[in-house]
Amino acid sequence: MIMKVKWCGFDFGQCVTEPGGLRNPRLYGDLYKELGRPELIPEKILRYRILKEKYGSYGEIKEGHRDEIYRFVLDNNPKAIELFGQKEQELLDVGDGLEDTLDYLQSQRIELQVVSEMKKTLGPVGTDFVSRSLKTKGLVKYFKEMVTPQGKINLEDNSIDLRYKGLTKEDGTLYDALAQELKERGIAPHEAVMVGDKPDTDINPAHDRGFRTIQYIGFIDLGKSKADQVIRSFRELKKIVRKKE
Repeated sequence: MIMKVKWCGFDFGQCVTEPGGLRNPRLYGDLYKELGRPELIPEKILRYRILKEKYGSYGEIKEGHRDEIYRFVLDNNPKAIELFGQKEQELLDVGDGLEDTLDYLQSQRIELQVVSEMKKTLGPVGTDFVSRSLKTKGLVKYFKEMVTPQGKINLEDNSIDLRYKGLTKEDGTLYDALAQELKERGIAPHEAVMVGDKPDTDINPAHDRGFRTIQYIGFIDLGKSKADQVIRSFRELKKIVRKKE
């Protein structure tokens, strides 16, 4: 089924970027070897697993509870926190076929944005993990803006449109605001497609508001959703998505 659209939104975690390279022994191994404390590696991995048991997944910890990583795992050690951020950036993977596909979508003149839940950001907006990752991976040439519950962030100058502040993907209010903004620019919900991995935040709420939806299961399959299409590689988007004139 071909989708003719004017706008395409991408979730960030386990979609635009995949944490496959962020294996705990590698991440904490590299970190505490560099700190000169390799004897702490098993303890740090154990503490991180304790947080996973508490919150259900490593993605949930990083997206919503990074302060607990800093406090409980890294003991609020400034150098450890700094290195943790550096190692995350170094070891984070980009989704299979993503950049080739973004080149294609951009050539089609389809507007691209990241739509991230980003439940809690530490420090000034623009220095948060998601923004830094997009900049570090060179993806700002595709994504100039990021829609989040912190606001719509301009990734080039870090300015913020606060109409999205306090809204969320899960309860659908963020998609309500997004649909309204797109409508003001002449783009109807059925002329927009949301790509993501999570049924409860990326797919179902967007689908319920008239967006076209594509579930990406290339890194993890989180189960059935209301998605119009399911893909395993971003390269499949080149066969599915076309510019609507």
